[in-house]
Amino acid sequence: MAPDPAPARDDLLTAVLASPAAVAAKDRAGWLALFTPEAVVEDPVGSRPHVGLDAIGRFHDTFIAPNTITFQPDADIVTGRTVLRDLAITIRMSTGATVRVPMHLRYDLVWHEDSWRIAHLAAHWEFAPMVLQLLGTGLRGLGAGTLLGGQLLANLGPGGALGMLGAVRGVGARGRRSAEQVLRDAADGEVAELAGVATELPTGRARPAEFAAYLRGATVSKVIAAGRTVTASVRLGDRPAVAVVEFAGRRVSTLRLIAE
Repeated sequence: MAPDPAPARDDLLTAVLASPAAVAAKDRAGWLALFTPEAVVEDPVGSRPHVGLDAIGRFHDTFIAPNTITFQPDADIVTGRTVLRDLAITIRMSTGATVRVPMHLRYDLVWHEDSWRIAHLAAHWEFAPMVLQLLGTGLRGLGAGTLLGGQLLANLGPGGALGMLGAVRGVGARGRRSAEQVLRDAADGEVAELAGVATELPTGRARPAEFAAYLRGATVSKVIAAGRTVTASVRLGDRPAVAVVEFAGRRVSTLRLIAE
């Protein structure tokens, strides 16, 4: 058996960009073919994962098929076998209601049957603000929410519908503020808030002082709390990066910076 090829940046990015292309083309079969048979989709992170192609297909039928989804990327970061997209999507519902959702999308890829395929998709976005934005569109939004509730029950069942509620639990606004403060302090050269935090740079594990030195002068924006994780867009000069902050209870436990 031939060894897997080395993960080339262009090849991984091409595999990932096939996903929004299939979504735009309303190509359900083509979209599902991008995943491995055992793939996992967490969308949004914090909700119950969809495991395997049957479950991912039902996810597609509920959240993708009825809508028109447009991707507006800000940056694509490729590291190892992972592609992390910093972007927003605009969703036009079947009723005409439209919402714009900022997010970070993480794709972990593997070589499967002679092509790179998605083994894990994690979509970091905030569920409650999206729902409030939808309801703020008036009757069209209310109608879209009613239709979505019916689609959730029909395609995912009561358990799947309840599983979506996990998206509103987690570290929430408190965690978002805490993660943002830690990142901004580090960018200002302060390390006190990093005490006891496992810090990781693109080059690997690092001491808090090294992490703060690396982040010095960076700008932090688009901070998103999804489940027990907070992600943030980071600019290191002209280089895009994404910070991933994990919590233990109410405290930041792990802080990783993902960049090329």
